[in-house]
Amino acid sequence: MFTLRGVKYKDILDINELDIPEQRITCIVGESGSGKTTLLRLLNHLISYDEGEICFQKTPLSLWNPIELRRKVMMLSQSPAIFEGTVRDNLLIGFKFCEKPPVEDSQLQDALEIVRFHKDLSQDSNSLSGGEKQRLALARVLLLEPQVFLLDEPSSALDEETTQFVMEQLVQHVKHLKKTMLMVTHSKAVVQAFAEHVVETKKGKIVLTKEA
Repeated sequence: MFTLRGVKYKDILDINELDIPEQRITCIVGESGSGKTTLLRLLNHLISYDEGEICFQKTPLSLWNPIELRRKVMMLSQSPAIFEGTVRDNLLIGFKFCEKPPVEDSQLQDALEIVRFHKDLSQDSNSLSGGEKQRLALARVLLLEPQVFLLDEPSSALDEETTQFVMEQLVQHVKHLKKTMLMVTHSKAVVQAFAEHVVETKKGKIVLTKEA
């Protein structure tokens, strides 16, 4: 799905060769500061590489319309944006950004159930905890059903039990829809339980790729 050849970005990443498979769960692991989040941002075209080439579906990112690409390849940062208004407002705003028709409350509730979010749709988003905001943003991305989910530490604000439940539901949902997921994580338990493909970074280089 993604191919990277000779990709360099500042002094942060230097990737000779990397292939990301389609319809698989890929976990990106490595020490802090090794370029994991930067790699996700490059795949989403939030930043532009200095050298080399990245292709998505065999087409260079430079030839993709960035907005069209980000609707297909959607990134959720470690500290996602939560907007003023209710839980419902935050879920529906994604459809506005992607120019898609909104869905019924029942579908919003289904997405919240996947991420174990038990709050009323009319609740003010400002009253939510950090973990609740992370799950709300995750539900917002799930509703939009992009081809590729890029998730940066999606369980960083969750306790161990909630992480296990949410990740099981999330992976099941992504695989049911035959989508692709790339996930940066420091959790060895998450990698062992859910990774189908593992990419390890160290000092900006890819030091390991393997099937899990």
